Amino acid sequence: MATTSLVPYVSEDNNQRLAPLADGAFFLPTNRDIDAYRNPDQDATATYVCGASLGPFPKRSKVRLDEELDIWQKQVVIGHFNHPLKRPWKRYTENVVPLMAEAVGAKEGEVALMGALTQNLHTMLDLFYRPTEGRYKILCEANAFPSDQYAMASKVRAAGLDPKTAIHQVYPRKGEYAVTEADIYEAIEQEGDKIAVVLFAGIHYWTGQLFSIKEITAAAHKKGCIVGWDLAHAAGNVTLSLHDWGVDFAVWCNYKFLNAGPGSIGALFMHEKWNEEKTPRAAGWWGHKLETRFQFLPEHDPIPGAQGLQVSNTDILSSAAVLGALETLKEAGMMEPVRQRSIQLTGLLQTLVMKSKHYVPLAQASERKTPGFTIVTPLEADRRGAQLSLLFLPTGQGIMQKIYYAMKSFGVIADERPPDLYRIVPNPLYNSSDDIVRVAECLNASFKFVETQAKL
Repeated sequence: MATTSLVPYVSEDNNQRLAPLADGAFFLPTNRDIDAYRNPDQDATATYVCGASLGPFPKRSKVRLDEELDIWQKQVVIGHFNHPLKRPWKRYTENVVPLMAEAVGAKEGEVALMGALTQNLHTMLDLFYRPTEGRYKILCEANAFPSDQYAMASKVRAAGLDPKTAIHQVYPRKGEYAVTEADIYEAIEQEGDKIAVVLFAGIHYWTGQLFSIKEITAAAHKKGCIVGWDLAHAAGNVTLSLHDWGVDFAVWCNYKFLNAGPGSIGALFMHEKWNEEKTPRAAGWWGHKLETRFQFLPEHDPIPGAQGLQVSNTDILSSAAVLGALETLKEAGMMEPVRQRSIQLTGLLQTLVMKSKHYVPLAQASERKTPGFTIVTPLEADRRGAQLSLLFLPTGQGIMQKIYYAMKSFGVIADERPPDLYRIVPNPLYNSSDDIVRVAECLNASFKFVETQAKL
């Protein structure tokens, strides 16, 4: 049975291992739980580096969920108004929104906990994509997350336009995977008078590229464009200042880097400068002012700003999980220390995997004939989030899947993106430098099974 050794990493600056910022605050699976049969210590914690798909379960979220389940059991409908823990369900999000606003750099009135990411994107595009004869285009990155592409195309078609001409995509240059930001600014300058909305991902899900949110927003505003951001892979990953940067709107999910559970309730941001002009186009009673909401008046009187966009009763159980996750983040120091540690861990990962004999520089990737990998994520720390995306070579040969299953057999859970991409995502809240060393060692060990075509 093959095994890998674990050598603790000692950082150069303080001569200490880099411990998780929220050490012990998460439920993490054991090697036995994930059937890591090549790992001899079955009761040890597996190495989880897959938080760009789903974060693990915060222990505080379980506490908050159990509290609400208990109150539901014992208080039933009374919990809406007379809550034993002073968190009445009719205003439950008042406990969550301040922490969420802090996490994304917003004012509390600019954030709403509601819906799910693509639902919220539709809500914001309904408000902000108002095409005219002269200004009708949407500018975005090429190969955006499919759900974003579907939402944009559907809004363009609903306006009677053709996505092929109304959606302007900025592509990576030949032989590259990340978008050159100069090309974004050039597109804004050349097409800006025709662009209604600029809509990018804060961090690209596939490459891990971090876009310059502040600078792109400012450049687009100079040309009179509305600017929105999909922050699915940025919220909880990098520091954000949505209000100060003047972002018009943003949407995100809470189950990735914010660790709020599978399919958890989403969130959106609308800058307060739009409060008077942008009123709900799809009104619902939970966006009605709380003071008179339960008087069941026939006329909708929306809460000013983002929270007026709420439609339906808040999902309390999902919101409880979000609350626990954000409390965990707050206790770790919020986003500044998370981002600083993220740069350290991802930098360590990059250093270690680039030492592998299987690593190929991106410029040479097309020439590789034997099993190996390249990195499609930008190598500069300020151009990426907590992610390295490895592209396995030669492409189309099924090598990534073999690596994925070998890594899992050692006790490492990262993310597969068929046919050839493998995303490794160090999260400073629950990953240590030891985890990163183990990932690199297991990666090298896994190639032995690819090369020998051993049965996995």
